[in-house]
Parts: sequence; structure tokens; C-alpha cells
Amino acid sequence: MPRYLVVANLTLGGEHLLDVLRERAEDPEARFHVLVPTSAAPDGFHVHDEEEATIDAHRRLKESMRRFGELGVKEVTGELGSSRPNDAIGDVIRANSHDTFDEIILSTLPAGPSKWIAMDLPHRVERAHGIPLTHVEAPKS
Repeated sequence: MPRYLVVANLTLGGEHLLDVLRERAEDPEARFHVLVPTSAAPDGFHVHDEEEATIDAHRRLKESMRRFGELGVKEVTGELGSSRPNDAIGDVIRANSHDTFDEIILSTLPAGPSKWIAMDLPHRVERAHGIPLTHVEAPKS
């Protein structure tokens, strides 16, 4: 049974990601685990803003799990993670060591606005975890 770790936050509802997941869902045994690293509040923001970002991330997670479940996969699970995305991915991998992932699907904003691309997250994730990675970028708007 192929198992995919889907990592996204602001791009979680995007068609670019859904297209990739549709391909993976062609295997009816496919299982998705959705990880949404919460956004850290930028400098100068109040705790209230960070709480609001977490609430928004949770809403996106619930909606994406519903949409991904409609693809006909065997299982969709999900969770919020650390605001440090590579750490959040490592936490999920360690917590699921009994049931490894076949692929990490990382969805980001396009280069420029993406903090994750600016920190070279796709390459860092690949090197740190040794799991095949597919990086999908949201289209520029």
C-alpha cells in the first residue's frame, strides 16, 4: 500500500497539488497523511495573529482531508506540525516509523513569495529524510 506524506500550508487547497494527488490516488490502496506546518508569526506580530494563523491552518487541514478523501484513496489522516517545516516532517516520520512513507509531496508557493523555497526546503527535506520527494509549486498569480 503506497503511503504519501503531503506537506503544505498556504497552498493546501491548490489544484496544482490536487492534480498530483489524483495521480497517486489511481492506486486504490494509496494512503495520504497531510502535514500542515503552522506558520510562525512574523516579527512584530502579536500572539493573537499566531493563534489566528493556527486556526486558519487547521481549517485548511480539515477541508483538504475532506477533498483528498473524495479521491477514493484508502485513508486520509492529518495533523498540524511545528512552524519549522523540516522539523515537523522529521517529527511525523519518527512518529510513524512503524509505517514508513513511500514519498513526500511538498507543495509550496512559487519562488519569490515562498519562504520554504528561500530556505531551500525541498533539497533539505530530501537530504535529511532519504525519502523520495516530489516538489510542486503553486502557479504564480
